[in-house]
Amino acid sequence: MTQSPKGASIHIDGCSKFYGSFTALDNVSLQVQPGEFISFLGPSGSGKTTTLNLIAGFTDLSQGEIRMGDRPISNVPSHKRNIGVVFQHYALFPHMTVAKNVAYPLRQRGVARAECEKRVKEALAKVHLEAFAHRYPSELSGGQQQRVALARAMVFNPGVLLMDEPLGALDKKLREVLQLEIRRIHREMGSTFVYVTHDQEEALVLSDRIAIFNKGRIEQVGTGHELYQNPATLFVGQFIGESSVLRGSHEAAGDHTALMVSGQRVLAAGRPQGSGAQVILLRPEDVTIQAPGTGTREDRSNLLQGVVREAIYLGSAMKYEVALPDGTALLARSAPGERVFAIGEAAEIAFAPHSARLLTDDGSQGGH
Repeated sequence: MTQSPKGASIHIDGCSKFYGSFTALDNVSLQVQPGEFISFLGPSGSGKTTTLNLIAGFTDLSQGEIRMGDRPISNVPSHKRNIGVVFQHYALFPHMTVAKNVAYPLRQRGVARAECEKRVKEALAKVHLEAFAHRYPSELSGGQQQRVALARAMVFNPGVLLMDEPLGALDKKLREVLQLEIRRIHREMGSTFVYVTHDQEEALVLSDRIAIFNKGRIEQVGTGHELYQNPATLFVGQFIGESSVLRGSHEAAGDHTALMVSGQRVLAAGRPQGSGAQVILLRPEDVTIQAPGTGTREDRSNLLQGVVREAIYLGSAMKYEVALPDGTALLARSAPGERVFAIGEAAEIAFAPHSARLLTDDGSQGGH
């Protein structure tokens, strides 16, 4: 494809969106770097699509400012922002061929016919649809239609490309294929990509950074590794990856914090964050499941007794849900070749204090 300009930076400063008394977005600020791939991740109604629509110009700001580079765009019409958009449901013109659909943004910009044909051909080659130029959308599969929508969004070399859950209507296998295509296209284009999704795995695969939205605010922004290993809040810790949460009364224990969980004392490295109730967040890969009495506190420091409630074969591992006496559920994984536990069997859970992430209890329930 014709060399595109470097992606534009996006500056979101104190932006809010109100619908009467309802606050859809609450004083959000974010800086997106030129050429970055950033995903907005969060549950339905968390504000991620509202933010995308504000950047696109489809929705008016209630307060705050948005800039692309040094240029304020809050009052610039959407069609003058040099932004490409890919929607979940394709939004293709059914009466136009694939080539004409892709050419539409160029015709709207008055691009000469020869140049238009050249760019359309290049864009279709980029998404591997050169042979489908003369077909109509109804003659294409869902995945092919989404590739056409992507080609149309990037054919005019936008400084920013926005995607609102573009793979949500596709099956898992096809989503995985197109995720890699989108990564490749981003590297080749150099544009700034902003991607909305509620799928944490998709965000981890695609993104340079991820912004976690919750109740109209951004809870944390970081790389997938940062969010998974060092969540700033319990909500983030539970939304990214699988986790278990231990609740109980806490007290300082030297350089550690001790929690009484289901009548058993466990240690987490570090001191409490603030004065509120504290919880321990555990990742399944940091937890060992073993037969009662086979481990020692010197092995992993923390030992909890429970009963296997679920045993799930994953091919590459076994995943267990172990219930503590008070009903608290803990997730654990074991590698192939290790002992297999049966549902209803007594088991011991072991983990090290440095694996126990100590967080303030924000009331979040459940994880992924």
